[in-house]
Amino acid sequence: MGLKNFFSLFSSGPPRVDLWRRYERLRESHSGTMSHFYKVKDIRSGLVVGLKINDRQKSQLVENRYKGLERPSEGQIGATIQGPNIVKTIEWGISSDGESFIVQEFIEGTLLHALLAARKQLPPAQRLDLVRQAATAIAVVHKAGFVHRDICPRNFLLQSDGRLMLFDFGLSVPDKPIFLQPGNRTGTPNYMAPEIVRRKQADKTLDIFALGVTAFEICTLALPWPHGTTGSAAMLHDSTPVDIRTHWPDIPPPLAGAITACLAAEPGKRPPSMETFLRSISKVVL
Repeated sequence: MGLKNFFSLFSSGPPRVDLWRRYERLRESHSGTMSHFYKVKDIRSGLVVGLKINDRQKSQLVENRYKGLERPSEGQIGATIQGPNIVKTIEWGISSDGESFIVQEFIEGTLLHALLAARKQLPPAQRLDLVRQAATAIAVVHKAGFVHRDICPRNFLLQSDGRLMLFDFGLSVPDKPIFLQPGNRTGTPNYMAPEIVRRKQADKTLDIFALGVTAFEICTLALPWPHGTTGSAAMLHDSTPVDIRTHWPDIPPPLAGAITACLAAEPGKRPPSMETFLRSISKVVL
């Protein structure tokens, strides 16, 4: 079944849900720029899940960019992308207040961003493992026919068993040129590919660039370019990055080379796929 036919099954959408009659709020886990996320219990089933409620106005700004293109909803995209390193989407819909919501499996763990922000060097073997898991998650997204568009440590969760989980498909789009045309800069500045900053046509290798920045940070606790909080920080991303060996002199050459290749300013010079990246580091042992 093609993606278009798959999504047509849900075109009418589920009925509107009174969220706080259906779910018992256990705690608010975190709030993002476009949503609130809660740990809740489904009153009917007793199942503890994660509930993401999108800010209506901010979400509409994203949706307006794809008006007329039949972009799948975040819930539809999340339900299609399934894998061992992907947070599972259980349900999605519109609340009785008119806000879009997504129900996900609830995972206890630590945001990768928080782990790196603690500034404690990870053991080399764990660095390699996290890089591989992050790349594997992105490979699943691409295989499902989508581009994530916001790969960064804030969107990975590390479970207590060591499994790294990718979540948040709010900016994701089908891997088709029409959805990746030049336009508004979308993503997290420090991980944003040059083609997005320069408002050029993009493709799935923008995720590969962001993986390169994320992997660099996992391995070194530093960024390959000066840190910033606005889009201007990403204007440097078409310049030569810091040599990763400056921060980790003993990094295995295949790993250093693979990460550096992801950071190429020109999309055509990056690894063409996450599978290619994973093969290039398959024999690295730490």
